[in-house]
Amino acid sequence: MGRTMLSMNAHASPSFADLTPETVLDALDSTGQFSDGRLLALNSYENRVYQIGMEQGPPLVAKFYRPQRWTDAAILEEHVFVADLVEREIPVVPPLVIAGSTLHHFKGFRFAVFAKHGGRAPELDDPATLEWMGRFIGRIHAVGALAPYRERPTLDLASFGEEARDYLLSHDFIPPDLLSAYRSVVNQALDGVRRCYERAGDVALLRLHGDCHCGNVLWTDVGPHFVDFDDSRMGPAVQDLWMLLSGERRDMVRQFSDLLAGYEDFMDFNPRELHLVEALRTLRLIHYAAWLARRWDDPAFPLAFPWFNSQRYWQDRILELREQVALMDEPPLWVN
Repeated sequence: MGRTMLSMNAHASPSFADLTPETVLDALDSTGQFSDGRLLALNSYENRVYQIGMEQGPPLVAKFYRPQRWTDAAILEEHVFVADLVEREIPVVPPLVIAGSTLHHFKGFRFAVFAKHGGRAPELDDPATLEWMGRFIGRIHAVGALAPYRERPTLDLASFGEEARDYLLSHDFIPPDLLSAYRSVVNQALDGVRRCYERAGDVALLRLHGDCHCGNVLWTDVGPHFVDFDDSRMGPAVQDLWMLLSGERRDMVRQFSDLLAGYEDFMDFNPRELHLVEALRTLRLIHYAAWLARRWDDPAFPLAFPWFNSQRYWQDRILELREQVALMDEPPLWVN
């Protein structure tokens, strides 16, 4: 499983089924932060996140990490990166240091505590907003390039593509009558990803946010701030940019130009990374299907994603990957 995953077996750590409201409140109390008993579950599937009312002061947010996903060292490495960003006055939401630590343990669970931050989704159809976002991401990447992760993985063809494909093909999630078609198209898609990486050449890898979409950006009157660096890992800079693009090709070219207008105030962008946009999109699509499959024994997932693992779902994935195969052979976005 690699050193970024816990080596303990499934019987050595609790499951989220054991994370009762009483356990959540007792865990927070164990840090010396005493709640008033109010508890609100926030939208999160990979982890469990709660807003908790406090006896004194504003509510806090507690994030309980999925058992067996990360080692303590990998979680703390992410916390150090976020702390480095805060030190440079980059607006992100760091875990609170309580009793000298940002990571806490209670009854086998690992959790971190955060101040509550509000905000709204950024208006990405506004060029000024995109430029501001570009400056923000450029500042994050300037810090991310200073040192590599040692405990966290790299976003690459093997981890996001081949491992995800192999898991799906070997665990009976794909209907038998679609298995041959899916195997064929996913292999074609991964061949397309390889060609994109070959055209891009040797691109620099740095510490990323890793999951840079609108849901992880909160906008206020003073600008954006990022939350949830849980998927932070090593990868090419364009990974934190392409997910902010949408629409037709000409729309994405304009949007990327607006992002770069701000980004390059703080960080140079290698235009060869534009060869990776559709490749990274393809890897994310394959990885997402495998993520759902790997989590399917978590009762929250069938409730939240009832359409997964249906005949229609896999038919759509096959069509989606066929479209990606064609897109990866087109010329990359060209941004002046």
